[in-house]
Amino acid sequence: MQELNHQINFILELDKLKAIYRKALIRADKNRYENSAEHSWHIALTAHVLAPYANATVDIHRVCLMLLIHDIVEIDAGDTFAFDHHTILGQQAEKEAAAAERIFGLLPSPQRETMIALWHEFEQAETADAQFAKAIDRILPLIQNMQNEGGSWVQNKVFKHQVIKRNQYLETAAPKLWQYVLEQIDIAEDRGWLRRD
Repeated sequence: MQELNHQINFILELDKLKAIYRKALIRADKNRYENSAEHSWHIALTAHVLAPYANATVDIHRVCLMLLIHDIVEIDAGDTFAFDHHTILGQQAEKEAAAAERIFGLLPSPQRETMIALWHEFEQAETADAQFAKAIDRILPLIQNMQNEGGSWVQNKVFKHQVIKRNQYLETAAPKLWQYVLEQIDIAEDRGWLRRD
């Protein structure tokens, strides 16, 4: 029962992710801000749908689990905007590492170690699974912003080169999706949704 209690405590802690809001706007819901739990669910399904575009053989179960857990650390660390100043983003990495230890530490062993290792694998993006997961984490906000006439790009005056750099995981992880992204970025620039370099 002690192991189950630890697991239940972890599950209850996850509920807090629903209160972490991102910069992504949900057009279907009067442009309210998306929460991190919604984002995690959305990208996990997106990974399943777009799995055929992976350049390497990937274990979609591992990819989806990475995507479901990658933002759990925001419970403690909060969310940062993808295009924030590099100093802010650098400080965020330390906060997130500490949060991973605390939150996944609620789980009993060996689940604790498995989740922490998977979270680190996603962050380091050195394996095919992690690179594809990162690519999917990057492409979904682009899709959302394109559907929403620039959405958070327009609000935050994002430059074209920033979005290209942010999505570069796709170049090797999913080349066909990379081509799609480049086309969408050009459209966004032409429509004034992204600032010209």
